[in-house]
Amino acid sequence: MSDQIFLTGIAGFGYHGLFDHERKNGQDFFVDVALTVDLAAASKSDEIHDTVNYAEITSLVVRHITSDPVNLIEKLAGRIADQILADHVKVSVATITVHKPQAPVDAVLKDIAVQITRKR
Repeated sequence: MSDQIFLTGIAGFGYHGLFDHERKNGQDFFVDVALTVDLAAASKSDEIHDTVNYAEITSLVVRHITSDPVNLIEKLAGRIADQILADHVKVSVATITVHKPQAPVDAVLKDIAVQITRKR
């Protein structure tokens, strides 16, 4: 199956990180989601129940960004993917990219990101 849904640049302010200042001050996080979903029925019916509700996925991602801090963005990405698969049975594959552009590194850079893929 090659049908996919993309949600790009979901933003939230979170307190994830290894360092005390990250946990205290927080920073912006951005998440991209790619979902493999059979969209054949939705492309014919034009009905929401034949696809995945983008608003629900977006809300789920924002909740994970803004609550329950973790040390690693790898953990955050895994949590998001696991919950999408648990809550949305039509999704067969979830690929999550978590961007941490303000990561505390000793260099000027545009972004640091991790990407994980979970399959049903």
